[in-house]
Amino acid sequence: MCVRIVSIMIDICLLGTGGTVPLPNRWLTSLLVRWQGHELLVDCGEGTQIALNEQTLSPRHIDTILLTHIHTDHTAGLAGLLLTMAKAERSERVTIYGPKGTMEVMQGIMVVARYVPFDVHVIEFGERENKIEIDGLEINAFFVRHSVPCYSYDFQYRRHPKFEREKAEANHVPMKLWGRLQKGMIVEQDGIVYTPDMVLGKERKGIHFVYSTDTRPVEAIMKHSIEADLLIAEGMYGDPEKIEKAKLNKHMTMQESADIARRARVKRLWFTHYSPSMHEPELYIEEVQKIFPEAIVSKDGQRIDLSFVDEDENI
Repeated sequence: MCVRIVSIMIDICLLGTGGTVPLPNRWLTSLLVRWQGHELLVDCGEGTQIALNEQTLSPRHIDTILLTHIHTDHTAGLAGLLLTMAKAERSERVTIYGPKGTMEVMQGIMVVARYVPFDVHVIEFGERENKIEIDGLEINAFFVRHSVPCYSYDFQYRRHPKFEREKAEANHVPMKLWGRLQKGMIVEQDGIVYTPDMVLGKERKGIHFVYSTDTRPVEAIMKHSIEADLLIAEGMYGDPEKIEKAKLNKHMTMQESADIARRARVKRLWFTHYSPSMHEPELYIEEVQKIFPEAIVSKDGQRIDLSFVDEDENI
């Protein structure tokens, strides 16, 4: 019997924070997620590869791309990104997920990026909620309310319950079965069925963050964000008097996103997808923090590492 040390760290970088068009000091909103040797990109508008370069990050190892929707400020950078990956001698498949219409968009993009030497696999979501799992990171794409089909993303890296020797002994579980039960297996021996909960403790909090932009407030955002470590949500408008414009264009104000964060009891809120007409979103943060004190006006390159370390008995 030995001690098993599990260390998980997820690096999150908000590459850009703009909406609609890139500005000299603000690239279009895009998110890079890195963990366990994997790299995942959410959205890829015009200039995203420049934003990557400014953060000294390379697109070479991006293996998954998630699209919230197919508007050009979220997709127009894909051709250039794929060609740059090709020049970096990438040979492994890239998988792109998105709503209905993604396949048609990618067919057009691949006319431009026709010399990409690796497979580009496109998957369109068909349900209101769609689950993806990549090396321990569970991703739930859930439908939100925009002017075109649009999804937000709920990311969770679940933490394995701790093995409890006293519980195993109290439940008279044979020691030779402990290892298999610790791994989540159900075992039958001598007519008795042994389940993992007979040797494991309560589920421990893992890592949880949510990315939601280009939508009106919907209950699904709050439900998926319950007690999340981080909610990245749009702050298209800071002026509360622009609420009617937000409703018309199917976006959220900073105040509406802050209210979702408050109700969901998230640890922190980052704003993104600012309107190009809003040059100083900082002007509104004092009032917004009255709704949710842990809200910040994110800037391009905003970064955080979310992690946990477990030391458990390994049977």
